Amino acid sequence: MPAQQKKLIFCTAGLLSLASALGAAAALGTQLWVRGTTLCTTGALLVNASGPELHKFIGEIRYGLFSGQRVRQCGLGGRPLHFSFFPDLLRIIPASIHVSVILFCTVLLVFALVGAGFFLLNAFGSPYETLQGPAGLYLWSFISCSCGCLIMILFSSEVKFHHLSEKIANFKEGTFTFKTHSEQFANSFWTILVCSLVHFLNALLIRLAGFEFPFSKSKDSGTITGAADLMY
Repeated sequence: MPAQQKKLIFCTAGLLSLASALGAAAALGTQLWVRGTTLCTTGALLVNASGPELHKFIGEIRYGLFSGQRVRQCGLGGRPLHFSFFPDLLRIIPASIHVSVILFCTVLLVFALVGAGFFLLNAFGSPYETLQGPAGLYLWSFISCSCGCLIMILFSSEVKFHHLSEKIANFKEGTFTFKTHSEQFANSFWTILVCSLVHFLNALLIRLAGFEFPFSKSKDSGTITGAADLMY
């Protein structure tokens, strides 16, 4: 492949990695991971609410990795309550999973920046064989893509299997009991999915630039060498 085309491919991959790093940073600092509604079951049962009356007992909840907000509604109007995971909710959330999600988000951010730097160095500089050659580029892309997948798996398990929204809604509630009415992943969660796909695309761009996978060996070279040995 001509040098100009390789330079264009590496520039594209570098800009994609940089955009992935910015997306990971934005996702890490926002409260747009989960949106949902909660039903005050205690209040609804007290007045035997049904149909349109049930909406008076449905509150809202949204949160990210560090903080969030819930609207407590039990028939007398909504009251917004802000909360933070550290240290307020540390006793009721699966702390090991939650900290792991934050850790992998940080790793994704760091390696996306590292990958962007190496892609741009390969485009405009003289690449080193180990760090900036094909093996290094595949490595940074693989680590970033793997971190993105782990983030989605861990956070999904935290929300769905450990009922994170319900635990948050019932935090410090002695009288009323809340149940998750609806729940959906929001923009920041899907941003992590896009970041993972970006790094997978980068691996394809490296291959398009003409680089073989680091662990692949050419069979033709062995065949030619064997034929040459037979000739002599």
